[in-house]
Amino acid sequence: MVNPLQKRRGDVVVRHPRPVEMQPQIVATPIPKRAQRNFASPSVLFLGIIILIFSGTILLALPISNTVDGPTPALTALFTATSAVTVTGLVLKESSSYWSSVGQGVILGLIFIGGMGWMTMASFMLLLMRHRVSLSQRMLLREHVGNSHVGQVTSTLRKAVSTFLIFQLLGGTILTLRFHDSFEMGWAQAIWQGYFHAISGFNNAGFTIIPNSQSLSIFYNDYLVIGVITLLIILGGLSFPVISELAKIRNFKFFGLDTKFVVLLSLLLWVLGTLVIFILEGQKVFEPMDTGQKLINSIFHSVSARAGGFSTVDISLFTDTAGFLLIGLMFIGTASASVGGGIRLNTLGVLISSILASIKGKESVTAFRREISPEQTQRAVAVWGLASIFIFLATILLTLTEFGGGDFIDLLFETVSAIGTVGLSRGATSELSSLGQLLIIISMLLGRLGPLMLGVYLADRELHPPLFRYARERVNIG
Repeated sequence: MVNPLQKRRGDVVVRHPRPVEMQPQIVATPIPKRAQRNFASPSVLFLGIIILIFSGTILLALPISNTVDGPTPALTALFTATSAVTVTGLVLKESSSYWSSVGQGVILGLIFIGGMGWMTMASFMLLLMRHRVSLSQRMLLREHVGNSHVGQVTSTLRKAVSTFLIFQLLGGTILTLRFHDSFEMGWAQAIWQGYFHAISGFNNAGFTIIPNSQSLSIFYNDYLVIGVITLLIILGGLSFPVISELAKIRNFKFFGLDTKFVVLLSLLLWVLGTLVIFILEGQKVFEPMDTGQKLINSIFHSVSARAGGFSTVDISLFTDTAGFLLIGLMFIGTASASVGGGIRLNTLGVLISSILASIKGKESVTAFRREISPEQTQRAVAVWGLASIFIFLATILLTLTEFGGGDFIDLLFETVSAIGTVGLSRGATSELSSLGQLLIIISMLLGRLGPLMLGVYLADRELHPPLFRYARERVNIG
């Protein structure tokens, strides 16, 4: 078969110039700008928190914010603002006596925004003003609200903020009525005290402004106040996805893996903490109380140690064994996407499942007949490992900066309380040097932002898996 395009003998090639109108035209078109993804990067979380902290620092440094003559020292204002924004609760000055009503109002505002998350509050305000939430914003908010479906983030956000506001309003109303009826407070003072402690309790902040009281010590025998604060701490530490699933589904086997981890581990830690505190402190710190008061205070401290930061007795009087138990509870913390801190119950559940899978010789990590992805297992190990390393380093640095100003367990307790954003202290906070205070400020920031920033970073990396893998080699372990 002859190729029609092949040149043959005798063919004559005739070349004609192309008409002008047929010549190619060069059109300058601007290169479209690449969509900015900075809003969905971990740096946005960090910058937002830093701006919020410095704004609070400036307001707390004003003379009108305290009850003493002159402005508040800069480091004291910075420490308090950081503690409020990170909902930790560690303080250098007594909140009820040092800060004026204006200062306490600033602290309450920082607690509310910090507990709910500044990204959550900003996005919620955009939704109220009918602004559109972009895809990058949804990707970032997914880590905040704990929703794996990007399309459901905005609806979950509305429900979460509304539900949390209702919880705080109900708790504040009950506490207001109790303070007015039983503690002879005027309505204005009762409302202020009631809603302050409801917001502080739900957001697991640990700040108190009760006059002449060390934390909640005057309520050690008031079952209603202790019960309401305990319930608020629990609700704030469960996260909205878990609360929503518990309200909709009554059968445990139909719960999602997150809810199963959170519910089972919460119950286990509450019972374990209550029994240990009741047995060890029943004849010591709790000796003046009757059996019912010992039990309710043991339950309260078991719950509060995981994030709340409230206490009804002097924690420094606890035995070292009970103190070490509290360190473990503070390190674990609450559920992911909650207002609390720690490495999170979900992380602990994945770590336990990974250990059990390794012991059983399984190739994959499973829990409740569900397989956990390797990416999730690696993330859990990363959170646990980084938190442990930083606690180790921060505690060593504290032993150097304080020059023997406290026992080792007290400094370790202080470090874990800061990183876990709990707020309990064995008395070392007010004795810290300036370097020690700066170290605790950094610890509170990392404890609040670290797991979330790591989650956002790794979630973005999971969307872009590597294009190649290296050769596998065996490493001897054990």
